[in-house]
Amino acid sequence: MNDFTTIPDYGLSWLEASGDHADIVLSTRVRLARNLQGHAFGPRARVNDREAVLSLFKTSVERAETLTSGTLLEMPDVATRTRRILLERRLVTKDLLGEEESGPPRGAAVHLSSRDPVSVMVNEEDHLRVQSLLSGLRIREAWRMVDRLDEELGRELPYAYHPEFGFLTSCPTNVGSGLRASVFMHLPGLVLTKEIAKVLQGLGQVGLTFRGLYGEGSEVVGNFFQVSNQTTLGKTEEDLVDHLDKVARQVIQYEVQARQVLLRDARGVTEDKIWRAYGLLRYARSLSFEELMNLLSGVRLGLSLKLLPGLRVYTLNKMLIFTQPAHLEQAAGRELPSSESDTHRAAYVRRVLASEGDVTSDGASATDELPNESPDGR
Repeated sequence: MNDFTTIPDYGLSWLEASGDHADIVLSTRVRLARNLQGHAFGPRARVNDREAVLSLFKTSVERAETLTSGTLLEMPDVATRTRRILLERRLVTKDLLGEEESGPPRGAAVHLSSRDPVSVMVNEEDHLRVQSLLSGLRIREAWRMVDRLDEELGRELPYAYHPEFGFLTSCPTNVGSGLRASVFMHLPGLVLTKEIAKVLQGLGQVGLTFRGLYGEGSEVVGNFFQVSNQTTLGKTEEDLVDHLDKVARQVIQYEVQARQVLLRDARGVTEDKIWRAYGLLRYARSLSFEELMNLLSGVRLGLSLKLLPGLRVYTLNKMLIFTQPAHLEQAAGRELPSSESDTHRAAYVRRVLASEGDVTSDGASATDELPNESPDGR
């Protein structure tokens, strides 16, 4: 059975915070939905359909340059914790993992490229979901990576395509280009100035939508929003990418303006909120993931406004991934009940912040290594 050693670094390149506006846009993702002719897809797909699709995909990988040095993980053969880690890194979806009681369906797999930050989910809602995940606002670059891989696979696989409707998908809202592009944004300025409702309403008026950390069906926490296109029919991939890029840049401009309003009209309150958040993260002995996200929002805002010097965006991005339950269990080497997970999470955060050095209001840094602290924070 495949365990965590198979995927130690996959899906983490976006943490580097190297893309445009990385203090506001954590990551960009572009995903294409594709299905194969002659095989039922969606809820109608049976075991023989899924296994046939996987077999065809395996053959195509041998000729797809982008995937030749990657790793194929068939979900029924992957350890449960490793599957959860893949989910926490947004490399797979709950649909691919199947029902918790019965586990992943036969034929469900993910192929992770070691060459580029791209991956392919096999037999999720559609036969293939080709995706790229990059740091910062890099929609066009993410699209180019996905488009190249899509062309490589399309030369080998018989895509289900209609001359009038375009690529055929399980969900009617994906018919056409099959493209879903999203930007994962941190918008505390708009939330604190109470302008966020107006902005989110405006997104709906221009064909975009928003979701939480884990996409569709997940709640927004910590002022983190996934903004994505809503429909694909009747528009080219280039049109959809350009439209999202344009709107995302406008939202970024609104967020920057809102942050300047906070500095001008409520600097004292804003600084207090930021430093309280840092203090709790730095010294708390127990943190739920939701509480962590809310506190990270304040610290991230302080870093962006240069009110909290001495930290790196990379450090805060890392916390988003490695404080999730499966990652904490992997570090601990065992399952963790909820209460223990909260103490391990707080201990991890303290160690990371200590390694950056204690931050002071005048920008100085005094290293504090938390001597003799055990992994569970005692």
